[in-house]
Formats: sequence, C-alpha cells, structure tokens
Amino acid sequence: MAEKISITFIHHGSSHTLEFPANSTIADLADQIFSSLSIPQANQKLMISPKLGVLRYPFPNPLLPLSSLLQKKIVLLAPLPSELSSLSEASAASKPRQRSFPVKSATLSRRRDWRKAQDEATYTFGTIVPLPYLPNPEKSQRFLERLRDDAGIRASMRKHKFSVGVLTEMNPAEHTTHESRTLGLNRNRGEAIELRLRTDAYDGYRDYKIIRKTLCHELAHNVYGEHDRNFWDLTKAIEKEVEENDWRAGGHALTSQEFYNPDDRGVEGEHVDGGGWTGGEFVLGGNNAFAQGAGGQGFGRRELMAQAAEERIKKQRDASKGAGA
Repeated sequence: MAEKISITFIHHGSSHTLEFPANSTIADLADQIFSSLSIPQANQKLMISPKLGVLRYPFPNPLLPLSSLLQKKIVLLAPLPSELSSLSEASAASKPRQRSFPVKSATLSRRRDWRKAQDEATYTFGTIVPLPYLPNPEKSQRFLERLRDDAGIRASMRKHKFSVGVLTEMNPAEHTTHESRTLGLNRNRGEAIELRLRTDAYDGYRDYKIIRKTLCHELAHNVYGEHDRNFWDLTKAIEKEVEENDWRAGGHALTSQEFYNPDDRGVEGEHVDGGGWTGGEFVLGGNNAFAQGAGGQGFGRRELMAQAAEERIKKQRDASKGAGA
C-alpha cells in the first residue's frame, strides 16, 4: 500500500485535514481544496508559517512537496463558496444595461489626482484578514481597515512604494511568553504583516496610535531586516510622515472612540523595543544583541515602565471586579 501523508489547514476558523500520496505537491493540495470545498484554485491563497509566507495560486513553485509542509501552520485565505456565489450575482447585477442612445465619451476630471489614486490602489495592503476564531472578528476587520485607510499610512506607503500582501491580527496567546510579548511581525519583507490588536485578556483593543506606530516599525522591515542605523532612520522617517499627513492630528479628538483604550498607555516616551527581534518581529521584552536599540542605550528602564504600567492596569481591573461583586 502506497504511503500517505495528511495535511491540515484552517479556513474561516474551521480545521480541515486531507490525505495525499507521499509524493504530492502544493498544486495537488489546491486541486483537492477545490474538490472538497468548492473553492476555485484562482481564489486560493495559503498563509504558511513559519518561513514561506503567503503563496498565491498557481504558486511560485507548484512542485513544492507537501511533505515539506507537515510541520507548518497553514491558513487558507479564501471566501466561502456561498460568498463566491453572492459576489458573482452582485457582479452580474452590476453590469450596465444596453443603451438605445449614444453616450458621450467620458473625460478625466481635472479635480481628481488620478496618479495619486492609481498609486494608492497599488501601494497598499492587498487583503485584510481578521482572525475569525477570536471574539468579534468584525471589529478587528474595521480596525485593520482603519489602519489601511489611515491618511498618514497611505501617504507613507505611496512615497516608499510599499505593497503588503496581507494585513492581519495576531493571537496574543500565541505570541506571549514570560520573557516577551510580540507586538508586530513582518513576514518575508511585506508578504504579510501581523499586529497585536487585542489586549492580553481579549476584553478589548489596544490604543489605535500605539498600534499604528508598531505598523510604521513593521513597514520599515519591507526594506531592512536588521536593526541597523538605516532601519531606525527609515522607521523614524515613516513615523514622521504618518504624523504629518494625518489630517485628524493637530489637537483634534479621535473621530471614533471605538478603538480607544484609556488603560493602554503603552510605554512612556519612545516606541518600545526591548530587543528580541527575529526575522521582522517586534517584541516587547527579550534579551539579545538588539536590546541596545538604535542609539546604543539599553531599554531596561523602558521595560520596567512597561511592566509597571501592566501591573497598574491589572490592579485597576481587579479593583473594579471587586467593587462590582
């Protein structure tokens, strides 16, 4: 009997396991997904971690052996068949009807900057992916869309010609240890960026501007992998561009309080980096050569301030629960 292997992947929060001959390839996986879930190959994207990132059909290497993916996490990024049907119906309904009279040729409006509009459509995030198995994924969707549409982020991505395949959230439980907490992750220089949107207790969301600053940091990893002087200079430049192009800044209140967490003060002063970087991960805590940061000074004080802030928040929540009991 021929040897078999099993490949497990997650799609919209559900786990699926398929069996293949041992010599099968990633192209065979796409074909089997179509047969099992009725999702056409052209609509399939596979987020594979660690290392490989987001792979789009027909894949850079369609002969990639499935046996090399046995120890990896695979997430299928694709709409459900019911959603595909709805999209097809909406597309058919939106087709223009035949006109019985001539239509004047359209001319470009001088009021709109068409070059800017084209650049913004190119230099942005290709796909927004909240984690469907965590509470309120629709709120994470709006949070990620707000980051994508942020005037400052859009201006900086356009200037540096940044294109990112996937913008998604990370599960805090999967990126937290006793020594460190990962705040952001850039896979393969822009294939996917993950951000820690939620509080550790999953009872709310972190402050918008703190997460936006983490995103600036991750965007700099599209160019530089190491934390050298060039990396830090680019990070500071992106942060400055985002602030300067944020038309809501300048003393105005946030337009929406939905994502404002008054208990999440982050760390006082600069954007925290306690070292602990691995392939584009932004980690609070950690203990390695990068802990000296850009200016050659340690971040011990900042880490202590972060821990103190965390303790204050925890005590406030415990006190509130005790008062309500």
